[in-house]
Amino acid sequence: MSSIFDVVVIGAGAAGLFCAGAAGQRGLRVLVLDHSAKVAEKIRISGGGRCNFTNREVTPANFISENPHFCRSALASFTPQDFLALVEKHRIAWHEKHKGQLFCDRSANDIVQMLLSECEAGGVTRWQPCAVHDVRPHVDAIEGQARFCVDTDRGLIEAHQVVIATGGLSIPKIGATDFGQRLATRLGHTLVPLRPALVPLTFSPESWAAFVPMAGISLEVDVSTNHEAPGKRKKTTTTHFLEDLLFTHRGLSGPAVLQISSYWHPGTPITLNIAPGRDLAAALKSAKVGSRKQLSTEWGHALGSDVPQRLAQTWLDHIQQATPSLRTDAAIAELKDKDLESLGQSANAWHITPSGTEGYAKAEVTAGGVNTAELSSQTMESKKVPGLYFIGEVVDVTGWLGGYNFQWAWSSAMACARALTPASDGCAL
Repeated sequence: MSSIFDVVVIGAGAAGLFCAGAAGQRGLRVLVLDHSAKVAEKIRISGGGRCNFTNREVTPANFISENPHFCRSALASFTPQDFLALVEKHRIAWHEKHKGQLFCDRSANDIVQMLLSECEAGGVTRWQPCAVHDVRPHVDAIEGQARFCVDTDRGLIEAHQVVIATGGLSIPKIGATDFGQRLATRLGHTLVPLRPALVPLTFSPESWAAFVPMAGISLEVDVSTNHEAPGKRKKTTTTHFLEDLLFTHRGLSGPAVLQISSYWHPGTPITLNIAPGRDLAAALKSAKVGSRKQLSTEWGHALGSDVPQRLAQTWLDHIQQATPSLRTDAAIAELKDKDLESLGQSANAWHITPSGTEGYAKAEVTAGGVNTAELSSQTMESKKVPGLYFIGEVVDVTGWLGGYNFQWAWSSAMACARALTPASDGCAL
């Protein structure tokens, strides 16, 4: 015999649990399914274990999508302030870091327990671990009867509506899969191609050899890349971030690179300014006048104290290989202006092409997903399969680093929860 519910939510992560709790508290019979024994593992490991659960400064401009306007309605209907009110209702202590980022004072587990409490308040049933094998819409469903059959490890389930909240391919070690995207394709939807986002960038061993000893060095940089802006005209645009950069043994990481990775496409360069706000070429030519000091000394002064001296010297050695006339042991007064200009410009605009990324294993999110042209921006319901909804990371909406992706999870989940109806109702509220 099958079990019958108003709503089956597949995925017990941030979006799935939040949607289930909100729908349950509206009086719907809700079942949450997840193939993993643990809930919301991505929440638990986020923000260094403190969970950057939202950002005060959320706008649609902080998200990437083939349709950049799609997220606008959901974000406006359930805001960071709305989620913060729920956090405070549950007496979770929090603090704000730079750029509007909000974190738990104690532990990310506080957010997980809050979501479970909201589900309990809504009488939500949760089966874990319980794998889903198939979701089949009824071809001739009669209004008021179940519209879907869901095949699971625990038997057949009938549901009036199904919500897909299964996330993406990042991070596989905590159970991430592309089940939701594959299901969407089987049910007639198209996908914006999936790719790792908010992910460290890597370089070929030969091009990176000079910088391997710099692993662990961090500094603020301006990072940018050129890419096609979404839309019919496909104009090329440049995106910048002013954030901290981290050198690794295989390439670059840190907030600056994680941010720009969401816009980067293979084969294209990124540009780094390791001394933002300083015109290094002008500083070097000015220092040349009347100076008896070596280039290496004046170079360190031009870069300033924010750039570690070990990196400054490595950079100088690296550039000298390409510019033999740039003798680092010479007095700066002996060098040509054109060589000083070349040196300064090389650090103010370091053009470098990554060979790849660290992949889904290190990516914080998955970019791409269910094409938003096939979903309602007000309810997240499929335009192709009535009663089927997609929320959170499974959709082609990807936020910046800094709490934006969690806010999309909350906002899209609430938009969906408010649209779900009991099996006896003929239309969404």
